[in-house]
Amino acid sequence: MNILSGRFQKFIRNFTQLIDTAGGDESLLIPRGKVILSQLVAADDWLPDRYAQPHPQYYQQYLLHADPSDRFSVVSFVWGPGQKTPIHNHTVWGLIGMLRGGEHAENFCLGAEGRPMQACGAQQLRPGVVESVSPITGDIHRVSNLFEDRVSISIHVYGGNIGRVCRDVFDPQSGTRKPFVSGYSNEGEVCTTSAAPLRVL
Repeated sequence: MNILSGRFQKFIRNFTQLIDTAGGDESLLIPRGKVILSQLVAADDWLPDRYAQPHPQYYQQYLLHADPSDRFSVVSFVWGPGQKTPIHNHTVWGLIGMLRGGEHAENFCLGAEGRPMQACGAQQLRPGVVESVSPITGDIHRVSNLFEDRVSISIHVYGGNIGRVCRDVFDPQSGTRKPFVSGYSNEGEVCTTSAAPLRVL
C-alpha cells in the first residue's frame, strides 16, 4: 500500500531505520519511536480521506503500512461519536499518536481467577500526544472516543502485523479471555475479506 504524502513516507523511512538498528529492544524502540510518531501527528494534513472514514456502528482500523517482514505495522483508528473497544490486549508493543479529536484509554489488570478485572488508571489523549502499550509494562485496555458528537482519529504503530496477530478480549466481571484476530477495515485492499473490525475466534 502506498500513501503518497511525503510526510508519511518520511515517517516510514525513519521508523524502518529504527527497527533496523534497535531490533526488538523495547527500551530503545519505544522512546525513539514516540519521537518519530510525534513528528507525524504534529500536523493533520497528510491522511487521505479514505483512511479517515467512520462507520456508523464499528470503529475502523485501516492498514496504512505493513513492513514486508511483519516487524511493524501502521494503522489509522477512526472512531465515530461515542464508539469504543471491548477490553483487549495486544501481545506486541504499540505506540498511539492522537491525530484528531481525542481518546479515553482505561487500563486494566487481571485479578484472581474468576474475579473482576482491576482498573489500573486512565489517560486522555489529545492531538499530538503519543502513548505506548507493551506486554512488559501493560497492554490491556479499553479505548473510547472522547467525544459523543465528533469523529476522532489516532495513528498506531505496532510491533507486528497487528491485523493478523491473535489477541484476546476480556470479560470485565470474570477476566475470562476470548481470542480474536482484528483484521483491517480496508481488507479488500490488503488481504482477505472481513465483515467487521473484530472477529472473536
